[in-house]
Amino acid sequence: MADHVTIPDDRIGVLIGTEGESKRRIESKADVSIEVDSETGVVVIERTEDGDPLRSLKGPQVVKAIARGFPPESALKLLDDVEGDEEMMVYESINIKKATGSDGEMKAKKGRLIGKNGRTRELMEELTGAEVRIYGKTFGVIGTPEQVEVAVTAAEMLLGGAEHGTVYSYLEEKRNEMIQSEMEYQRRDEPPV
Repeated sequence: MADHVTIPDDRIGVLIGTEGESKRRIESKADVSIEVDSETGVVVIERTEDGDPLRSLKGPQVVKAIARGFPPESALKLLDDVEGDEEMMVYESINIKKATGSDGEMKAKKGRLIGKNGRTRELMEELTGAEVRIYGKTFGVIGTPEQVEVAVTAAEMLLGGAEHGTVYSYLEEKRNEMIQSEMEYQRRDEPPV
């Protein structure tokens, strides 16, 4: 069974990479074969017969993340948990255009997500630990499920008209909760003294 993803013209070269390096790396790590139609932007991702099914399932997500502005190195993090003891990484996106009405409103909402000189997007990354991209009409995020949930909620708050200060407070609160949760988890794993 094959998956089909359409990617923008300016992302085809990123997906393929210099002399096909990125494409080969994705195929190897995700146990998939990738065919790119440079004319239409359609990418066909097919699972290899002898490959790991879990990796193969994440192959289309890697391609979608690259299509939405992530560099291949970041998109390949989606496979890290399959390879070892790494924490599970996920990709999620929001269609900004669907969350708004007109093109003018979309530009304004996109500007709210980016912030002055990119500061809002940077703060989302700093406070969640996730990687965030705003590309075209989408807001995309790669991180652990908890990081992604917090970043998506923050983006939805901004798209819904919440003040930046309110969103920053929410992000700081969630960051503190994640730190506290991680500390408690580490204490449970420590051997008794």
